[in-house]
Amino acid sequence: MDVATLKSYYEMAWPLLSGALLGLVILIIGWIASKWAQRLIRGASTRAKLDEALGRFFGQLGRYTVLAATLIAALGAIGIQTTSLLTIFASAGLAVGLALQGSLANFASGVMLLFFRPFDLEDFVSTAGETGTVKDIGLFASTLLTPANETIIVPNGSIMGGNITNYTRQGTRRAAIDIGVDYGSNVDEVVATLKKAADKVELVMKEPAPGVALVNFGASSVDYKVLVWAKAADFIPMHHQVRKAIYEDLDAAGIGIPYQQVVIRKGPDEVVEEQAAK
Repeated sequence: MDVATLKSYYEMAWPLLSGALLGLVILIIGWIASKWAQRLIRGASTRAKLDEALGRFFGQLGRYTVLAATLIAALGAIGIQTTSLLTIFASAGLAVGLALQGSLANFASGVMLLFFRPFDLEDFVSTAGETGTVKDIGLFASTLLTPANETIIVPNGSIMGGNITNYTRQGTRRAAIDIGVDYGSNVDEVVATLKKAADKVELVMKEPAPGVALVNFGASSVDYKVLVWAKAADFIPMHHQVRKAIYEDLDAAGIGIPYQQVVIRKGPDEVVEEQAAK
């Protein structure tokens, strides 16, 4: 192979190699710049005292925008006509949109979540059949952490397409605790005992004050409902403390808590076996 031939190969290959090298450099710089842009936007959002979820959203949006511009610039450096490429992308937009309509719906739902704000980060919610603390609101999905420390990723479209129960938004929650006592117990004494038990629990709010109501005459018990309020963060431990106080105070007052029984008879008057129902 003579020198002229090698020179011709070099002249043909060099533009491609240099373009590919330049494109690779642009991609690397763009990747670094996208992360830098994300941090910059999130920092600016924090300084502007925007909500953390909005700061994350704008940061992700800025990063993907820089990456898209980087890709177009890298393709142009290689020698691909970006104008023609954009035309092809525009022509294929409808097909891509139909193929990714689920993802686009999740993206649109993510934007709606961030602007309509049915919940914020660290709120305790039930949505799309799941319950947990909101840890992240992303472009396409949100992350919940359950009380059992399980991480659940929920598509934003599923969240916006159903009911959302926000247990944290109001700051307080009311609990209705059911308790049954023996027939023959004095109603006024039972009400006073239940109210006293609820009042002495520190996690129970004093205002609104605890309430007690007789709600039902059961098969083996007179049923009461104890209504107590607590801060949203104290709601679960408050249940345990109130139930413990009710049990102890009813026992101290001599008020029985009945349990179901099964009575087996041979005949009209002869009892063969009496035992607690399982």
